[in-house]
Amino acid sequence: MSFDGFKAYLDNKECVKIICGAGNRDFSGITNLCALYSSAGCRFFDVNPSVKAIRAAKEGIILSGRGKDCFICVSLGTSDDPHFVKCRIDSSKCKSCGSCEKVCLQNAIKDGNGSFVVNTDKCIGCGRCIEACKNDAVETSPEPISISDVLPALINEGIDCVEYHIITEDENGIMEGWKTITDLYKGPVSVCVDRSKFGNERIQKCLKLMKNSCDNLFIVQADGAPMSGGEDDYRTTLQAVAMADIIDKTGITPYIFISGGTNSKTAELAKLCGLDCTGVSIGSYARKIVKEYIETEDFLKNKELFGRALERAKSIL
Repeated sequence: MSFDGFKAYLDNKECVKIICGAGNRDFSGITNLCALYSSAGCRFFDVNPSVKAIRAAKEGIILSGRGKDCFICVSLGTSDDPHFVKCRIDSSKCKSCGSCEKVCLQNAIKDGNGSFVVNTDKCIGCGRCIEACKNDAVETSPEPISISDVLPALINEGIDCVEYHIITEDENGIMEGWKTITDLYKGPVSVCVDRSKFGNERIQKCLKLMKNSCDNLFIVQADGAPMSGGEDDYRTTLQAVAMADIIDKTGITPYIFISGGTNSKTAELAKLCGLDCTGVSIGSYARKIVKEYIETEDFLKNKELFGRALERAKSIL
């Protein structure tokens, strides 16, 4: 799609972005997810920063017949951003209780004959398994990505937006990564920010500096509590809406997406608060409500199965 087409889509302010997961390298799962949600009417998808993920997303969108109407964003981040870490289980500490497997929304954890193991391709680093483990057996390790190394190939694949996650205290690191992105990519850019490392004043200062240092169309994704979705209630999405309210009051940009604990209640709560945002980015909850379907081997060929999943997908759009 053209830049004008993407801007018109944003200006309509009825956007739903499906987050496939910045760390998600389950490419067949990405294809299934994009085929399903594009069939349900979603037009915007956020994927892992790899050529394979972009191609997997496009394959799913094409299968739905919506190939010319949809947009793809890739997520990049600072080296210590939690979206780019992987969980691993120390077999010497694992007691095979299965608590970690029960809470994993990605189905990334399985019994490995004696201790549980993590499929790091599916893991998105949400940390639910860490909270669930009573034996301190789960560890995390970063998987830093060199923006300058990966971005040119992603641009060549045809992307519509680059999202930059900045959950870090390293302000110099933020701006170095930002300069690399905006030097290489002249299309729309989105900055994903939450309050875990930023106070309100620092958020405003950082975003203004970033916006004023480039000519790109500037979007902010207001991340209430990163990767905290999964439940469908107002409390889960409260911080997401509150974060969007903070960003809205800065006047930084008219393009604001709500994320981080989003669900089917997010848009309703935003309207009750008088927030006129661009749209809602839904990840954990969107994946959770259809995961029993999209992991089925014949998902794309089984019309009955696909139809049941489609009804669930439509419920959040």
